[in-house]
This record gives sequence, structure tokens and C-alpha cells, in this order.
Amino acid sequence: MTATATATVAKSKRTLTGVVTSDKMDKTVTVLVERRVMHPVLGKVVRRSKKYHAHSPNNEFKQGDTVTIEETRPLSKTKAWQVTKLVEKARVE
Repeated sequence: MTATATATVAKSKRTLTGVVTSDKMDKTVTVLVERRVMHPVLGKVVRRSKKYHAHSPNNEFKQGDTVTIEETRPLSKTKAWQVTKLVEKARVE
């Protein structure tokens, strides 16, 4: 490959799907991402979770919404993800 050919190949960004747990900040939401992992000793499936701060420029996502987030450049000290799309709207009861 030449130098110009390698520059055109874009690295795919990581994407995760989770539930919005907080929308109290301006242009930022907190997304809880859960994953299921096999325990190394017990052999049992356990849930691991992590919270990410994600950029939401229009404050359009509310608590309980299921969203997809994508890795971006660091936007602040704790925010390096951006919400890309709404998967499912939260049910209002």
C-alpha cells in the first residue's frame, strides 16, 4: 500500500448499546452498558456493567431510552463518547 492508500482506510469506531440513566447535565447523558461474561471459576454467566458519559448536543434523549453510543475524541475530562441513534424510546406509565 502507498501512503495515500493507507490514509483513506478509516478505522471503525467502537459502538455500544445501553440505557440512559441520567439526563440532568447539559448536552450530556449517562449511559449504562451491561454485558454478560462467563465467570472463570464458577462457569456461571454474570452481568458486568459500566457507565459512560456521552455527548447529546440537542438534549433529545431522556432517562430510560435505549441508545447506541460511539467512541469519539475526548470532549471533556470524562466524556469521550457520542450518542449516535435512539434504539428504543422509554415507556411512559
